[in-house]
Parts: sequence; C-alpha cells; structure tokens
Amino acid sequence: MTIRTMAVRVIATIIHPFVVTMNFLTPIGDLIVRLWVANIFFQAGLLKIQSWETTVNLFTYEYHVPLLSPHFAAILGTGAELILPVLLVLGLGGRFIILVFFIYNLVAVISYPFLWTPEGWMALQQHINWGLLLMMLMLHGSGKLSLDHWLLVKYGSHFPRSIAKDLTADLQ
Repeated sequence: MTIRTMAVRVIATIIHPFVVTMNFLTPIGDLIVRLWVANIFFQAGLLKIQSWETTVNLFTYEYHVPLLSPHFAAILGTGAELILPVLLVLGLGGRFIILVFFIYNLVAVISYPFLWTPEGWMALQQHINWGLLLMMLMLHGSGKLSLDHWLLVKYGSHFPRSIAKDLTADLQ
C-alpha cells in the first residue's frame, strides 16, 4: 500500500463520521429553513388581514405591483402570504410551491420602490436572504421531513397511482 493510499484512507476515516452526521441533520435543517421562511411571510399575511383598509391603501400608494389593480394585488398578496407558508411548512407541493414563493418574493422586491432607496437597503437584504433560502430549498427539495417525501415513500410517487391515473385519463 502506498503512502498516498494510506493518506486517503486516513482522511476518509476522519471525514466519514462528519459526513454521516451532516446527512442525518440535513432533513432537520431543511425543516428549520422551511419554518423560518414560512413564519416571516405568514406573520406578514396576518398583519395584512388585521386591517384590510390599510392593506388596500398600501397596495394603492406604496406597493406598485405590475399589471394588477391594487385591490386584486392586495387579495393575491395576502392570500399568498397566508397559504404558501402553510404548504411550505407541510412540505406539500415541494419545488413547485417553493418556486411560486420565490417568484412572490421577487415580485414583492420589484413592487416596493422603498427597497431600492438607501433607507430600504436593510429590508432589501432581508428579501435577498429569503430568496436565497427559497432558492436553496427549490434546488434541494422539501427534504425527508415533508408530506412530499411521505407520499413518495408510501406511493412511489407524489400522487397515489389511482389519482395519477384519473388525472392522466382526464387529460387524454
């Protein structure tokens, strides 16, 4: 056995427990990220429904959502902030729901001119951080502690075969 082979084995022996531990903790990390991002947006949604008149005024005078009327944007934004976090926490809809969430965060950044001022810089950084966390989840998936994973293990798919068969039959 060469010195190089021995060195590789020693390094692998040292690193292996670390890798095993990280693999064990990954689903917990995924869940923590999902809970963190979901809580931020869900709290914002709860704040919006506390005073609907204020929310509509915000969407009329502060937020400038492209292509949508302020009233419809307020309904859509509030609904997104109340529904998407629940789906994110449950891990249901996986990458698609996370993509929708990512796009919602992007639209929020584009629609709020204050974020692009020196005074709004810190809030913009928060949105960037949330976007990066969502992007990481989108690329990685919801993880093993999710309903998506449970459905995959239980049915071998995200849909039970009978539902998938019914859906595809309707499309043909």
